[in-house]
Amino acid sequence: MTSSPPVACTVGVCEDDPAIRQLLRRGLERAGHRVVVAHDGGEALRLLGPATLDAIVLDIGLPDADGRDVAQALRAAGQTAPVLFLTALGGLEDKLQAFAAGAEDYLVKPFALAELLARLEVLARRARPAPPAGAADADTGGVALDPAAHAVTGPDGTAVLSPTEYRMLAAILSRPGEVVRRRVVVAAAWPEGAIVAENTVDSYLRRIRGKLAEADASARIATVRGVGFRLERG
Repeated sequence: MTSSPPVACTVGVCEDDPAIRQLLRRGLERAGHRVVVAHDGGEALRLLGPATLDAIVLDIGLPDADGRDVAQALRAAGQTAPVLFLTALGGLEDKLQAFAAGAEDYLVKPFALAELLARLEVLARRARPAPPAGAADADTGGVALDPAAHAVTGPDGTAVLSPTEYRMLAAILSRPGEVVRRRVVVAAAWPEGAIVAENTVDSYLRRIRGKLAEADASARIATVRGVGFRLERG
C-alpha cells in the first residue's frame, strides 16, 4: 500500500516574473504548503540551497542565469529536492537538456495551477529517501558553482568556466565520491544527438582540472577507465 502524500510540503520557488511568482505563492499556500521564494538564480542558491525542501519549482529563463545551470549548482551544493522546471521553452531539445541538468519534471507556460500542484504532490511522494549516514558529508573539496558567472570557487580562488566546462563539472560535483558515467557527463554538457569524441571530453576534463587547481580546490577528478569520472579528495 502506497503512503498518502504529506499534509504539507515545503516548496522552493524561483521565478522572476512577479505575476507568476505571486500566483505560485498564493496557490501553494492555499493548498497548505510552505513556500520559500527566490527571484533569480543567485537568490535561489542562497535561499534554496541550504533549505530543507520537498520540491523545487524553477524557471529556466532567469535574468541572471540559465535555470538549468542553477539546478546543477543546487545539486552540487547538496540540495536533493526534486526539481520541476517551469518555462516557456517547449521544444524537445529544451526538455532533454532540462532532464540532463537534473530535472524530475517539466511544465510549459502557460500552465494550469491545478496541474502544477498535482505534479508537485507526485514529486514529493517520489522524493529520494534520506541519504545514508555520512552521505551528506561527502567531500567536494570546498568547491561551489556560480551559475551567473559560470565560475567555480574554492577556499582561496575562483576560476571562470566555459558553459560546457560548467555543465561537465556540475554533473560530477553533484555526485561526490560516485563514479559518474561518461555518457551522463556528455548528456549534461552537449545537446541531444551531438557526436562527441572521447578525446574531446578528455580535453575538457584537463581544462577543468586546471581550473579546480586555480580555484585552490582540495579535490580532484579521477578518470575511471572505461566507465567515467569520480570526484575525490585531493
